[in-house]
Amino acid sequence: MFKSFLGNSPRWFKLTMIGFIIFNILSFFVLGKTITAWIFIGEFIFTLAMALKCYPLQSGGLLAIQVLALGLTSPEAAYHEVDQNLEVVLLLVFMVAGIYFMKPLLMFIFSKAFTKIKSKLVLSLLFVFLAAVLSAFLDALTVTAVLISVAVGFYGVYHKIHSSATADYDEDNILDRKALSGETLEKFRSFLRSLVMHGVVGTALGGVCTLVGEPQNLLIGERMGWDFIQFFLQMMPITLPVLGAGLLTTVFLEKTKTFGFGEKMPDVARRIIEKYTEEEDEKRTERERFGLIIQGISAILLIAGLALHIAPVGFIGLGLIIVQTAFMGITEEHSLGPAFEEALPFTGLLVVFFVIVAMIHDQHLFKPIIDWALELPVSQQPSMFYAANGILSMISDNVFVATVYIGEVQQAFQNGIIDREQFEKLAIAINTGTNLPSVATPNGQAAFLFLLTSSLAPLIKLSYGKMVKMALPYTIVLGGVGLAGVIFFL
Repeated sequence: MFKSFLGNSPRWFKLTMIGFIIFNILSFFVLGKTITAWIFIGEFIFTLAMALKCYPLQSGGLLAIQVLALGLTSPEAAYHEVDQNLEVVLLLVFMVAGIYFMKPLLMFIFSKAFTKIKSKLVLSLLFVFLAAVLSAFLDALTVTAVLISVAVGFYGVYHKIHSSATADYDEDNILDRKALSGETLEKFRSFLRSLVMHGVVGTALGGVCTLVGEPQNLLIGERMGWDFIQFFLQMMPITLPVLGAGLLTTVFLEKTKTFGFGEKMPDVARRIIEKYTEEEDEKRTERERFGLIIQGISAILLIAGLALHIAPVGFIGLGLIIVQTAFMGITEEHSLGPAFEEALPFTGLLVVFFVIVAMIHDQHLFKPIIDWALELPVSQQPSMFYAANGILSMISDNVFVATVYIGEVQQAFQNGIIDREQFEKLAIAINTGTNLPSVATPNGQAAFLFLLTSSLAPLIKLSYGKMVKMALPYTIVLGGVGLAGVIFFL
């Protein structure tokens, strides 16, 4: 009977879920609503921390159902939270799907950069900068997916040649399996690992800057009534210095070859990949070339639509889907489905977030903490909110943290506790606090978690510990410069 319970889930997951259910029911009747609600928050953060073992939608969703069943919040309150943040839901559903059809263009851009630039330092800086710019206008998850696709593709080509020692890629006939194995293979893995980590940090650097860079940005911007340009200008005094500091950190890491960075691409690997990209260019059909043109035009329209705020972001994403598929001849339903697969699990998880957020509001859990923070001198409040959000975002998901804090601060503004100017300063502190220090662990940023759980991670030997180690210098610099910006500019 136990083996059938929760299907093929791991034994530890079954025991944990049963333990949570029993413990939560007992605590509800013995300890009361408030303490039980805090226990639920701790358990929910635990499910986020265990995301590598089990995607949080299942474990967190079971907790959300218990919250509703015990009456700690109501379906109406949870729906109200979803309704308030509908634009974020539409962003995830339609914008990510719209960018899916733009992947060939993005892969073309990254592939050309990968093979044409010989300097590892210049290539690393370009990957950080490209990922930052793309994430500012697109979605960090999608940009990370492109980075993963490019790296997996190139590793696959190398592995294929390594396995067969194909002479087609070796006009001088100097390749053999021994030459492609051992130290050369490890160097190639290290090269890919460092480059992808630079790129995924770039998604955080760009994602913090704009309304659509991260889901919580739109959530915060919507609460504040900021459009795309206003959001960028409000964040700019902090985000642009952080971007500069991030690029300088890239230079430092590549020059010093510390924290797992600095490895160059082996010459033999470069010859293989250059040959492969040349063949791909030659094989590209007229239809595929036309598709790249359509995707380029769509990218221009996307940037213009976001900058001019001609429609809600989700609608712009839906328009992007329609334009690209119509002009590229993608008209069958089964060809559209895969575009929505990347975002829908996270969309479901976001709705689960809103159930927990509704419980926090109904039980007034964060009110004492927020009240204490708001009793501090006005000048100290932004830095305190930045630090609190940053620390929580290192161990939990930054979207969850931002959702909770911006809701509580908005309530304080509506109650007349803070004025509009202070409300804006705290919103900026919350946005930067949840976006910058959260690069410390894969738990904090969805893009980092996506990379760690991808098919690329085992190929380049990127473990949880190695990712934390490689992210550490960026965490210190981004978090520190961001805090300095909050202190001096807010």
